[in-house]
Amino acid sequence: MSLKEKIDQDLKSSMKSGDKDRLNAIRSIRAALLEKEVSIRVGGIGVLSKEQEMEVLVSIAKKRRDAIEQFTAGNRPDLAATELLELTVIEEYLPEPVSDDEVIAIVKDVVTKTGATSMKDIGKVMGEAMKALKGKADGTKVQQIVKSLLSA
Repeated sequence: MSLKEKIDQDLKSSMKSGDKDRLNAIRSIRAALLEKEVSIRVGGIGVLSKEQEMEVLVSIAKKRRDAIEQFTAGNRPDLAATELLELTVIEEYLPEPVSDDEVIAIVKDVVTKTGATSMKDIGKVMGEAMKALKGKADGTKVQQIVKSLLSA
């Protein structure tokens, strides 16, 4: 079952169950995917690849995390709670996040493959590492690990 079919199925079950919060979160996911589909449409046809779907999910999850941080800093726990609920639903569709140890192992492998030796090579390493960890690890965490390995 494709991601779009799963989302449509979950949308229907949320409507039937009356879970308005979950319904709103799924609608926002659907809207983001549709928006991306429309943006890549050529000749009236726009079909997202699995990678593009993951990019959209990662992007909206990151927006939710940023919003939670902002609302918490702005003393708006009610809005932060809403964003957290939506983030929880979005994360159901993302692949399982990898542990810090796995991220370190992948980054070390990328450093070896690219032959990176200093901070000047951070761009090469980050590009390859993010391709390998797409949707599985937060970019900020990956960047911290890359910096620590290249500065050592």
